[in-house]
Amino acid sequence: MSTRIAFLKGHGTENDFVIVPDPDNAIDLPPAAVAALCDRRAGIGGDGLLHVVRSAAHPEARGMAAEAEWFMDYRNGDGSIAEMCGNGVRVFARYLQHAGHITEGDLAVATRGGVKTVHLAKSGDVTVGMGMARLPEGDVTVSVGERSWPARNVNMGNPHAVAFVDDLAHAGDLYSPPPFSPAAAYPDGVNVEFVVDRGPRHVALRVHERGSGETRSCGTGACAVAVATARRDGADPAATGTPVTYTVDVPGGTLVITERPDGEIEMTGPAVIVAEGEIEPEWLENAAR
Repeated sequence: MSTRIAFLKGHGTENDFVIVPDPDNAIDLPPAAVAALCDRRAGIGGDGLLHVVRSAAHPEARGMAAEAEWFMDYRNGDGSIAEMCGNGVRVFARYLQHAGHITEGDLAVATRGGVKTVHLAKSGDVTVGMGMARLPEGDVTVSVGERSWPARNVNMGNPHAVAFVDDLAHAGDLYSPPPFSPAAAYPDGVNVEFVVDRGPRHVALRVHERGSGETRSCGTGACAVAVATARRDGADPAATGTPVTYTVDVPGGTLVITERPDGEIEMTGPAVIVAEGEIEPEWLENAAR
């Protein structure tokens, strides 16, 4: 690998990402290389990595190429593969606009969680159609130290456990994954959200993201929290025919989540490109070993 590799850095409500444009899927990004790039001391630093590939060029996305030209090959900060990242989709779309591939308006993005619809508004906010939530049955419990809480199991294309707490400080440092039970509920691990009320249809959260630790924001987590809170509050748009909207404060900002009567969930928030540069190929080769 002798050619320098371009990268950008971006964030959505301070959930930050290394962006690697690679339309032809020509760059090898093994888990060790991704983890090194996301390292905040020895690399570029990020909660995850957005590998930007044309759908037709990626074996996991070719079946979606007719619907979406671009595939978000998303990786967690530890190098593991993830199904979806809501903040990541917004930043992914902002990159495509920054690079001149798209303009304001509507866009389809292929992800491992399916094709997502995106709207880039003139105001600068980005709205993502996050699909429908699934609510698996069965009781789930999450714990921090000696405290434990019942949690709502919500799947947004990736798994979430939503626990309502009295104080966000009760979530602890969130460096390590909070224990949960039963183990069979999340065989591949889980994103855990701790939630407090801020006002009518207004909540705040802290989150441990699977593979990344505590992050400043989690888009799919905010959606899962909005759905879990709506059900707790007795609101179900599918039953009432009326959309329900929640404001969700995350440590890095605010997201607005709307669940429609057809089950589609929309997330609106900012997306920012911060910087761009080049990765030294020798460094990346060594990091991949």
